[in-house]
Amino acid sequence: MKIYNTLTRSVEEFKENESGKVQMYTCGPTVYHFAHIGNLRTYMMEDVLEKFLRYSGYDVKRVMNITDVGHLTSDADEGEDKMLKGAKRENKTVLEIAEFYKNAFFEDCKKLNIKTPDVIEPATNCIPEFIKTIEGLMEKGYAYFADGNVYFDTSKVDDYNALTGHSSDELMVGVRDDVSEDTNKRNKSDFVLWFTKSKFDDQELKWDSPWGYGYPGWHIECSSISMKHCGEYLDIHCGGVDNIFPHHTNEIAQSEAYLGHKWCNYWFHVHHLNDESGKMSKSKGEFLTVSLLESKGYDPVAYRFFCLQSHYRKPLTFSYQALDQASATFTKLKKKIANLDASGEVDEAFVKANREKFISVVGNDMNTALGITNIYDVLKADVNGATKLACLKDIDTVLSLDLVCEKSDEIDPEFTQKSELELEIEALIAERAEAKKNKNYQRADEIRNSLKERGITLIDTPKGTEYKID
Repeated sequence: MKIYNTLTRSVEEFKENESGKVQMYTCGPTVYHFAHIGNLRTYMMEDVLEKFLRYSGYDVKRVMNITDVGHLTSDADEGEDKMLKGAKRENKTVLEIAEFYKNAFFEDCKKLNIKTPDVIEPATNCIPEFIKTIEGLMEKGYAYFADGNVYFDTSKVDDYNALTGHSSDELMVGVRDDVSEDTNKRNKSDFVLWFTKSKFDDQELKWDSPWGYGYPGWHIECSSISMKHCGEYLDIHCGGVDNIFPHHTNEIAQSEAYLGHKWCNYWFHVHHLNDESGKMSKSKGEFLTVSLLESKGYDPVAYRFFCLQSHYRKPLTFSYQALDQASATFTKLKKKIANLDASGEVDEAFVKANREKFISVVGNDMNTALGITNIYDVLKADVNGATKLACLKDIDTVLSLDLVCEKSDEIDPEFTQKSELELEIEALIAERAEAKKNKNYQRADEIRNSLKERGITLIDTPKGTEYKID
């Protein structure tokens, strides 16, 4: 198995630590709002990585944190706590907000066939661990107290920017927000480990500490939670590319300063899902959630299929047109599989050979697009339906696309009767409806005219758009 390591900026052969158990850590959600589908692309690809490791014979322990305190709205450790912001927005307590959106997050994961990690740890459960780590950093001279807050001194680290490959001068103090520089810092890249002073005096969650009544910084959470559950040596740390700086950069600095040795061997980062206007976020345009896709008639697993068609290290642009195409392709694929004859004996040698082929292609830096190609290779193979179904069940333990339905009624009987042309027309009608909704009448007319040229006439009725083939 080979994997791209952000730390070395190269594809490397994966080797687990001497314990024989792969220690895998995932940066979990900040549960102040629903996760958008861009967030969920990252969790989906991490899910594939975990399942592929298990499929390949590795023993895996995966840990995920829940950030329910301390994540500020700015990457410069300034601004309002996102949890407090969510509580104000909905007139609820921070803990009520955390519980509601944590449950919503895992419900979305369930719909997308994302496996629940082995360990889920809220930050608010680990205040003693955070304090212990910070105390250790202060004792070793890596942290200092200034005007009520405890800061990590990045000048004490030999290669602070190893993960980014940039110099400190190239990295902005505030990545996402316009912020005022913290004059208490000795170096502009220093970051807060513990707050007792903030611009926001109504911070709801605070705890006693050796430095005063306050709350932890965001970065200390993941380091301490990882060390609590995975020990001193971590195999794989996962997250989105927007976590590389400052979050993961700061995690490495404080963890290795505290431990006195290299902490994590492989860094796995998933690229952004963009909409057509740029990086997807909760603050602009239509808030794209799994529930929204469902309300528009999309199967969440079709969105998973859409994501798996692209490599995780490439930006992926979302549009309803692209999702329509993926959904139509996914429906046709499910139709072909549903029509396979399950009778006959399974050719175990073929299943084994296909498993080896699947491991070879997907194991080359999680190439899920070639994993999907393998599905079609199986369907075209000169073997009986029982063997094909056995192969598809096997590889679907990694892809998790519900390829083989155990119950005959799980596939809409209507789909099994539709031709590929009918499915294409329906996808174009859906795209045209979306274009009209967005007042993109030019695109709507293009679809109507292109179908007309092929002898397909669209008829708009009060109940929706119908069609006839001339």
